[in-house]
Amino acid sequence: MKKFLTGAAKAAGCMLLLIVVSCSKDKDPIADATYTQPQQPFDINNINDTYPNLAPIDFSGRWGPYNTHDPSVLKTGEYYYSYSTDAAFGTAVKPGIQVRRSKDLVEWEFRGWALSGLPQQAVNYITGKKASPNQSIWAPYILKVGAEYRLYYSLASTGFRVSAIGLLTSNSPEGPWLEKGLAVTSETNGPGTNAIDPSVVVTPSGEHWMHYGSAWDGLFVVQLDPATGLAKTPGDRGKRIVRRGMTGGMYNGNLEGPEIIYNEQQQLYYLFVSYDWLETKYNVRVYRSPNPDGPFVDWNGVNVDNQADNGPMILSPYKFMGHGGWQGVSHPAVFKDNGKYYIAHQGRPGGPGNERFYMVMHVREIVWTESGWPVVSPQRYAAVPQTPAITPADLAGEYEQIVLTQPVVPGYGNEQTNPGFSEAFATKLNANGTINEGGNNTWVYNAPWLELKWNGGQFTDKLHVSRGRDWENKVASTIVMTGLNGDGTAIWLKKKQ
Repeated sequence: MKKFLTGAAKAAGCMLLLIVVSCSKDKDPIADATYTQPQQPFDINNINDTYPNLAPIDFSGRWGPYNTHDPSVLKTGEYYYSYSTDAAFGTAVKPGIQVRRSKDLVEWEFRGWALSGLPQQAVNYITGKKASPNQSIWAPYILKVGAEYRLYYSLASTGFRVSAIGLLTSNSPEGPWLEKGLAVTSETNGPGTNAIDPSVVVTPSGEHWMHYGSAWDGLFVVQLDPATGLAKTPGDRGKRIVRRGMTGGMYNGNLEGPEIIYNEQQQLYYLFVSYDWLETKYNVRVYRSPNPDGPFVDWNGVNVDNQADNGPMILSPYKFMGHGGWQGVSHPAVFKDNGKYYIAHQGRPGGPGNERFYMVMHVREIVWTESGWPVVSPQRYAAVPQTPAITPADLAGEYEQIVLTQPVVPGYGNEQTNPGFSEAFATKLNANGTINEGGNNTWVYNAPWLELKWNGGQFTDKLHVSRGRDWENKVASTIVMTGLNGDGTAIWLKKKQ
């Protein structure tokens, strides 16, 4: 969770107010939540890019997928539960960790808050350091250990000098939640750890490792005690595993929001990280390692604990034709269900005015390339049937293509307003196996993989082909493709209907 939400909102004339509510540990705040408006079902056709009519706090019962920032998702029983940062468009924000649930990853029901205010243990730590806590909880992380649900949270001081990652536990995904201690804390006036944005992976042998951090001096990993969920060695802050590039003594942009998973088939740990400003250039990079504590390497096999900007970048601000585009598409949750992997994140609409302050839940399916790297669908998940099988004849036609490149937006202030969209351009797959008009470009399809061969095969893009919803045009089903080129650059295609 980036740390300047309120200031950015004020600058645009749309203030995100954060207020304190007293903390209670003997109630189930979710069960006690009341709504002045009835729950509104959000079917797939009435999920919009913006929601100005839902800004008042009294409309929280109808938030559904809206006001989602820094989600963490867990499937338990028949529901997927999402826990997210206390943030909202144009309204006073109640602190306590927002909770939603869904049966299909499309229609989300807002359930309320996990707490009735700030967690007291983290407040005590921050005030004990003669600092004042921010009035919202950031970037929670959920996992289940045996019969216990563990909900980690982030609380930072104003000015961000002091931070804490705490732990809540419950025997139900809807609480009540009890405070069980602080997993990691930090105090700094400059380079060093920043105890926010937790993510935990459990190894096949049962070890627990927390990856965390934001800004300051990179991302860190610390081993936890599986029995308590807290640091295995009290006071341990772990070691640094990821840094960012620097130009002229300044970091190229923000680095935060790690998400760690273990892929059993690849037998590798994948670390998804967030780059840049949360409302605009926010994008997702991914690195991997055979060990939960690294070293993690990039597309080129380079250790990412270096002063460089590393790829591959698999999700960044994008704009399909005839649409304002989506920006701020990072701080991901990555999770697995029934053998499939998914990524969930906020999406902020592009356009004039205050659009970039709206936050909509996006969920995408992840596909694993033959080289063992994850790529994500160019369209949000919509449970589109994958039958009948896609044939070469089905592929012929006109497409919108996006190459996910992140243009340099010079100046820290500029990157807060300029998302640097990767924009779609026209591409045609001809029935005779050629691409576009003229030239020596061809395509070959061996389901589910399509190879686009450019300049006589000098360059090749390998893309996974599937059916997906065209969200921009509200078309129930079209052909979508995702993959990487030889340089590790993400390529998307969406067929025009």
